[in-house]
Amino acid sequence: MKPASARPFSLFALSLGMLSLLQLPGALAQTPALDVPYVPTPEPVVARMLEMADVGPDDYVIDLGSGDGRIAISAVRDRGAKSAYGIDLNPERIEEAERNAEQAGVSDKVSFEQGDLFKKDISEANVLTMYLLSTVNMRLRPVILDTLEPGTRVVSHAFSMEDWEPDRSDIVGGARVYLWIVPAKVAGSWRVEADGESFNVELTQRFQEVAGSTESQQAVRGRLNGNELRFTVNDKLYVGQIEGDRINAVSAEGAVAGWSAQRS
Repeated sequence: MKPASARPFSLFALSLGMLSLLQLPGALAQTPALDVPYVPTPEPVVARMLEMADVGPDDYVIDLGSGDGRIAISAVRDRGAKSAYGIDLNPERIEEAERNAEQAGVSDKVSFEQGDLFKKDISEANVLTMYLLSTVNMRLRPVILDTLEPGTRVVSHAFSMEDWEPDRSDIVGGARVYLWIVPAKVAGSWRVEADGESFNVELTQRFQEVAGSTESQQAVRGRLNGNELRFTVNDKLYVGQIEGDRINAVSAEGAVAGWSAQRS
């Protein structure tokens, strides 16, 4: 049997141990829980992602889960993007990315932020890049469709967005790259004026795919490319640019000329 005098010392030591855990400098409590493990995108894949998105001097690129910053840096250094921004939960990656941007000589046009990508306003992006996971992509999908302007290019390394089919895809060194172009919203009723006549059309939309029918039950089949809509009615091709509640004809080979539509 232990002497009674040992008990107070044991309790004191235990109390100090618990206190020391509580007074750790926040490292355990403040370490962010990462949604995605860090695996850098190979440089040839980075180049192809930016090429598929046709990044150029007018573009503001946002990279979600930016890691060491290579996509945002390459967008400016190699593709001449106006500016780029990367966000990542891991503060170590942000520090690394900032050093890399400095070494690449693009720190005046590329910035990085430690934070939660789900809380970031991405609405200003012309190009959105990501190497995340399918589950994360699916959480982002409604934000992408409802927040980004039609025509914004979205590129993902390796992971899809399930039933939202990409507009293009490619394989680079065994890695799949997906490109989507955010479609305008056209579902609803439209009054079409063409060749001195008019007809009503009711459109439905599933991402970039468009279907519907006219008031005389003629089938409509079409597809969106950002703000551009192509559809056929009675074997006639209509190509137009969506501008709010109007669609104005765009010149295209074999297409009806001078037509327009108004949302009704």
